[in-house]
Amino acid sequence: METFAPSSAAREKALLVGVSSSPELSRSTVEEYLDELEFLADTAGAEVVSRIVQEKKQKDPAWFLGKGKAEEMAHVVKGGLIDIVIFDDELSPVQARNLERALECKVIDRTELILQIFAIRAKSAQAKMQVELAQLEYLLPRLTRLWTHLSKQKGGIGTKGPGETQIETDRRLVRHRITSLKKKLREVSLQHATQTKERDSVPRVALVGYTNAGKSTLMNALCPRAEAYAEDRLFATLDTKTRRLELKINKLVLLSDTVGFIRKLPHRLVESFRSTLDEVLRADFLLHVVDASHPGYEDQMHVVRQTLQEIGVEHENIIEVFNKVDAVGDRDALRALRQKYPGAIFVSAIRGINLGALRDAISENVARDYRVRALRTHVSNYKLIGYLYETAEVLDKRYDGEDVLLTYRAHYKTLRRIDARVAESEKQRSHVA
Repeated sequence: METFAPSSAAREKALLVGVSSSPELSRSTVEEYLDELEFLADTAGAEVVSRIVQEKKQKDPAWFLGKGKAEEMAHVVKGGLIDIVIFDDELSPVQARNLERALECKVIDRTELILQIFAIRAKSAQAKMQVELAQLEYLLPRLTRLWTHLSKQKGGIGTKGPGETQIETDRRLVRHRITSLKKKLREVSLQHATQTKERDSVPRVALVGYTNAGKSTLMNALCPRAEAYAEDRLFATLDTKTRRLELKINKLVLLSDTVGFIRKLPHRLVESFRSTLDEVLRADFLLHVVDASHPGYEDQMHVVRQTLQEIGVEHENIIEVFNKVDAVGDRDALRALRQKYPGAIFVSAIRGINLGALRDAISENVARDYRVRALRTHVSNYKLIGYLYETAEVLDKRYDGEDVLLTYRAHYKTLRRIDARVAESEKQRSHVA
């Protein structure tokens, strides 16, 4: 799959295409969507020089826009100003093939553009495999003879059966690669689960939100040593990063930064990155980071909620965090936003505004999952007493003859380990007695 190289030396000239097909999808709404598509194209390394919005109730099954419009676009493209045409909606294999023939240039859709950006951004081995899997599943029905280079992944002798065409060979090679990638990703997921098993006893918080809402910047502000990569580009973060966040009253939580969501996020990517998004599934609660300065912040919030439902996150324990309040020029609009979302926290991660209130909100949510317990044990049971002091917050200690009464507080996840340790200790002491 070809990818843009985000280099200022050779930026491809791009034409963006959107369709207004209903009153809900008005021309002004499509223009807003194309603004985001332009940001995506810029992130991928292309320079947008023009855009087209056509009002069409039904999309042409062969040409998407209609053959007449395609011929009109061909005159613009053949003038030498356009290298690539990017559609905001997903094209069928037939539509993409017909348009490329008519326009005589590269034609891609929003899905392929996002896949290419992910390919550029992927750094870890896991992220690269996830992106490659999504790319191959997208390209499988779009294979042409240009894919003969894939035969290098497997020896030529014996790979082509009697009467088998080259395109059939390529499809079989791609399917084999997809199967191999899925197997490797399952293995990586199991390894990750084993390596992070100890985290299950610690409260976990995950940052979610629309791409470029400022999640990584917020993580760096809350956890000074996080060193999460932050940039004013879409999908700056692909790999989930987890860092320690120290709170008051000896409370420790694990804060995870996850990949940002976006409108029309390809389903294949959601499926491929499902293992990466496990931190969201396992989190005790979420911080939904919203760009308060974005005019379409409500649409972005809706996209995030829809994507969370798609990956199976249904719990309602979510704190809305409106970021970039310093970039909201209209004070009345910000005041109205506070009234509309009274339970939300309004911050500026880059300027450190109101981060204390956010920490307090996290502490209050974590505190809800803490329980108070009491334990009676013999004063000589030093190991168990010491373990309680290490893993819990001891609130009171009293002596009753040869016994000691301990009142302690711990997170419900930690209590599971404490209960198991107490049961083991009592079993050992009963054997000794």
